Amino acid sequence: MRIFSSMETSASGLTAQRLRLDVIASNLANAESTRTESGGPYRRKITLFSPRTQDRFPFRTILLSKIPGAQVPSYPLGVQVTGVVEDESPLRRVYVPGHPDADADGYVTYPNVNVVTEMVDMMAATRSYEANVTAMEAAKAMIQRALDMFRS
Repeated sequence: MRIFSSMETSASGLTAQRLRLDVIASNLANAESTRTESGGPYRRKITLFSPRTQDRFPFRTILLSKIPGAQVPSYPLGVQVTGVVEDESPLRRVYVPGHPDADADGYVTYPNVNVVTEMVDMMAATRSYEANVTAMEAAKAMIQRALDMFRS
C-alpha cells in the first residue's frame, strides 16, 4: 500500500460528498419550482456513487497482465461519482386554482422534493465529509510522525 493512498481515498470522499451537497442544495432551492426550462416541474436529483478500484498506475496493470500467473492488484481507492440522476418518484399535485401553472381542474404539479428528506441527506453528507476530513488529518499526523522518526 502506498503511503498517500489513505489520503487519496479520503480526498475522493471529500469530492464526492461536496458534489452530493451541491445537488441537495439545488433540490432545496427548487422545492417549489413548478416550471423549468424543459417545461414541467423540477424533479429531485440524486447523486450516485461507486467504488473507485481503477489502478492509478496503468503501466503497472499492463505490465502485470503480461506476466503469466501474476495478480493485478485491485483494491478500493476511494469513491467516485457515477452520475446525477432524476428521481422518478411521483410528483405532488396540490389544489391551487388561482396559481398560474394550475391545470383545468385547478391542480398544480409540484416537484417531488421533500424538504425533510433533503435535510436528513444533507446532515448525512456533512457527517461523511467531516469523517473524511478527520481521516485525512489522522493520515497526515501519522506521516508527520514517521518523518520525525527519521530526523532523530
